[in-house]
Amino acid sequence: MPDNKIIPTDISAEMKTSYLDYAMSVIVSRALPDVRDGLKPVHRRILYAMHELGLGSGAKFRKSALVVGEVLGKYHPHGDAACYDALARLAQDFSLRYPLVIGQGNFGSIDGDPPAAMRYTEVKMAPLAGELLRDIEKETVNFVPNYDGRLREPTLLPSAIPNLLLMGSIGIAVGMATKIPPHNLTEVMAALIHLVDNEEATPEDLFRFIKGPDFPTGGLIFNVADIHHAAASGRGGVLVRGEAEIVDPPTGGKAGSHQIIITSVPYQVNKAELIARIADLVHEKKIEGIKDLRDESTTLADTRVVIELKGGVYPEKILNALYKHTELETMFHYNMLALVDGVPKLLSLKVILQEFLAHREIIVLKRTRFDLARAEERAHILLGLVKAIEQIDAVIQTIKRSPDAAAAHQNLIKRFGFSELQATAILEMKLQKLAGLERQAIEDELKEKQSLIKELKALLADPQKVRAVIKQEFMTIKDKYGDARRTKIVTHGVKEIQTEDLVPNTAMVLVLTRGGYIKRTDPTEYRSQRRGGIGVIDLDTKEEDFVTIFLTAKTHDELLFFTDRGKVYQIKMYDVPEGKRATRGKSIMNFLSLADNERVTSVLAVPRGKSTGASLLMVTRQGVAKRVAVSDMSDVRRSGIIAIKLQPGDELLSVAVVLPGNEAIIATRAGQAIRFKINSIREMGRAAGGVRAIKLKTKTDVVVGLGVISADQKQNQFLVVSDNGFGKKTALREYKVQGRGGSGIKTAKVTGKTGPLINAQVLDESATEIITISKHGQVIRTTLAEIPSLGRQTQGVRIMKLRSGDTLASLTCLSPVV
Repeated sequence: MPDNKIIPTDISAEMKTSYLDYAMSVIVSRALPDVRDGLKPVHRRILYAMHELGLGSGAKFRKSALVVGEVLGKYHPHGDAACYDALARLAQDFSLRYPLVIGQGNFGSIDGDPPAAMRYTEVKMAPLAGELLRDIEKETVNFVPNYDGRLREPTLLPSAIPNLLLMGSIGIAVGMATKIPPHNLTEVMAALIHLVDNEEATPEDLFRFIKGPDFPTGGLIFNVADIHHAAASGRGGVLVRGEAEIVDPPTGGKAGSHQIIITSVPYQVNKAELIARIADLVHEKKIEGIKDLRDESTTLADTRVVIELKGGVYPEKILNALYKHTELETMFHYNMLALVDGVPKLLSLKVILQEFLAHREIIVLKRTRFDLARAEERAHILLGLVKAIEQIDAVIQTIKRSPDAAAAHQNLIKRFGFSELQATAILEMKLQKLAGLERQAIEDELKEKQSLIKELKALLADPQKVRAVIKQEFMTIKDKYGDARRTKIVTHGVKEIQTEDLVPNTAMVLVLTRGGYIKRTDPTEYRSQRRGGIGVIDLDTKEEDFVTIFLTAKTHDELLFFTDRGKVYQIKMYDVPEGKRATRGKSIMNFLSLADNERVTSVLAVPRGKSTGASLLMVTRQGVAKRVAVSDMSDVRRSGIIAIKLQPGDELLSVAVVLPGNEAIIATRAGQAIRFKINSIREMGRAAGGVRAIKLKTKTDVVVGLGVISADQKQNQFLVVSDNGFGKKTALREYKVQGRGGSGIKTAKVTGKTGPLINAQVLDESATEIITISKHGQVIRTTLAEIPSLGRQTQGVRIMKLRSGDTLASLTCLSPVV
């Protein structure tokens, strides 16, 4: 190649220029819609080609392949598949709130089914599409040469409807993207009408008319504040949910077998994929309790997905899990980017309406000028005809004397002063126009044109009249095409789905063994027996293992685990694995970061929202007590924090929630008990060591139980249980209130038959049953009514008959709720 044909250039500059040219081509000519007609170039060309083919709403259907061929051959030199996909989308009622094309045949479905081949389907424009093309023949928009220069195509459609908001738009350009939701025509037209009359209307004024997006698939949108923020700024996310309801089991059906009926899905969610996702979650056991899943939908308007639930499950839990783990709940993120005069801009809802209104003003003015020019042209011709008829004999003589038509044309102009157009019209006039009625018709038409010209000139001279015309057109379109909303607006926000929302807040029994195995169990696993029975096996413990803690709590309760080393750990009750009565459970080391040889000695259930003003009372084996505010335990790490500073050889035994004015009662292994006021122990910091609560008489004696007495419990009873299965109730009034730190008084007669005390509890008035469990895992559930009320000096009665070598390990009291 000769040197003079080589143009040296910097490669980085060339790459930059070429990439920018490519990016702008994609942005302007492919991916982003125009704010005025709401269309991308491919959609605009499709509709214009259908208009040119005469495929209006009143025409017969024609093959889609014909339209695609027309578009590609004349205006859009791209792939036929992409063009057909764009055409098919214009006909999909699940993609567009107001489809612009009426399709005949298979145009796909909300389940992701593709349209049939274009040789099978047929199309024509929907009536609303005619509003996009109205007045296009009146020089209202600019035309440019097509890609090969043979034809001309519009750069914009005159659009009498705010199509950008009605149809919405989704597109990915280079370095930018657009995502505009569809809206309801009735609401948008009402907002435009208000904006015509009130140019200074605020976004809040417009929100009175436009409630929010109106998706073709319906659904629910939450939080008006989020909707308004996204619409006012052009960016933001709104929460969208499909509609679902829990249906009670039919009369005569299996008890508890509810159904969840999904009647709509969020916009752009594939229904078939949603159902498949639910099935996968069931298969992976992430959602349990679903026994059947089927799609009973017939059309988009009759969406119906039925989820059959197993008996006894909580339907709210399943529904919340569906919202959390599937696209039944999704976020629609606004990014209202569109072309304004060929430049991409982020637009608010008000700016979109203002830009469209300005567009309509320009279109109406251009249309009016076109109509005025045609009316003046026609009036000019009619004036010539009237003048010719008035002197018709002379006109006829002039024409007869002319040698040819051209000479006659010139003679008429010279003799009578007609213009070129008037002379041509006179020569083309038929003799029938000379009849009386025909002459009158010409004069009437002239008067009509003159009146029209006056009106059009007045319209062009008065911007208020232009706006009145626009307003009337908006009202007509609103009345003709308006319909009700499909998407429901929920004014308040929806809280984020937490784990608690997926777990029913029900009563459960927590079991912890000395070997560190933990589980939670449905209380109904334990059947009630008469006292003195042998009991049932609770769990498969090893021979050297036995149950140490047995309590009831709700699944949403916070569990505070206190250890013998004075530390506290925290997890939720639902974090504890659920198991059957006879299963061992899981090692607590899976949930708490316990040190070697560290042992949980007390577990406390703290219900949510009930810790305000309360404190925790801790008691050690050596009789030391301490109060700590519950708020100090509100954010306990899984690695644990210090709860009490212990003396060497001491260990933390029990912890209880107390309120100001409560009293405490402590029992020891040797059968001593002391009752004192909670207020005698001040609240301390977590690292404090506490004060003496009871003075132990012997070195072998230790504290075995702690009870809390509220103001309304002073008439209740104190339950003590001994090593060999004996127990009794004693009225609290037999225990006088003493100062803390004393030796206390006798609470039970400890003998070789009964063995030393192993536990003691204050009975709540709602408690009706007691569950005792032995070190070998035997459990008995007995009504408290069967345990007699006896004096402090008695040894009690046998509650549970123990096998040889077995002793009691723990007890818990049950209320009717379990």
